[in-house]
Amino acid sequence: SLGASVRMRELLETPIEHLGEAETPLPLTSIELRDVHFAYKERQEANVLDGITLSIAAGERVALVGASGAGKSTTAALIQRMYEPTSGELLYNGIPAQELSLAQVRSNIGLVPQDIVLFGGTIEDNIRYGDLDASKEAVIEASRSANALDFIESFSDGFATTVGERGIKLSGGQRQRIAIARALLKNPPILILDEATSSLDATSENLIQEALERLMKDRTTIIIAHRLSTVRSCDRIFVFNEGKIEEAGSHEELLRNESGLYKRWCDLQFINA
Repeated sequence: SLGASVRMRELLETPIEHLGEAETPLPLTSIELRDVHFAYKERQEANVLDGITLSIAAGERVALVGASGAGKSTTAALIQRMYEPTSGELLYNGIPAQELSLAQVRSNIGLVPQDIVLFGGTIEDNIRYGDLDASKEAVIEASRSANALDFIESFSDGFATTVGERGIKLSGGQRQRIAIARALLKNPPILILDEATSSLDATSENLIQEALERLMKDRTTIIIAHRLSTVRSCDRIFVFNEGKIEEAGSHEELLRNESGLYKRWCDLQFINA
């Protein structure tokens, strides 16, 4: 109870985010980071990101790869404006982040994380969280595209099935497909996939990979991955190492660098596979 009380106090003392208005004249489709440094408030002396510069064009599919703690997920969090850079610039469509409200940015970004967050309501409630005003037909179509409709309709209560706290009544693959259906319903121009197919059996992974391909079509997509087999088809791959981008290029270009980190990781993963 003491631990819970401390956490509750932290939450109560957290400053309120001012989201602003969500309307934006154009969808945000391109992202640029210019010499971005970042350190968490609790560890100001240690930069998590140390001069990151990258640009992602509209409709481009890119991957962020690297060891745990290299700065991939922190970069994704900055793109969602969960944090602000310690220094450097973040731009969307060439517009500095400070000129856009949090609501404008986040309404343009969809996320499919590794650890799916489901709420203790029904399946429909959880999918509809992507767009609270969506019609039932739109929810069904998103579920179909996410390869989720078959298992949803196999339940006696269908879309009214309760998922339990954090989705405990569903399998990992089912939770993942609910999250993909939610993202499809939101229909964001920018998509972030954070290890979206990890820790799944082969059957679930194939179903989810099919659904992700539908989700990624015609969107600016950022894939965070440890397994390099999932990023071969990306337009560009950014290799993170200790808060910096060590290499960047396509899968084929990076493999040609015999002394590169990416080539070394590929050799290790595919030899041990």
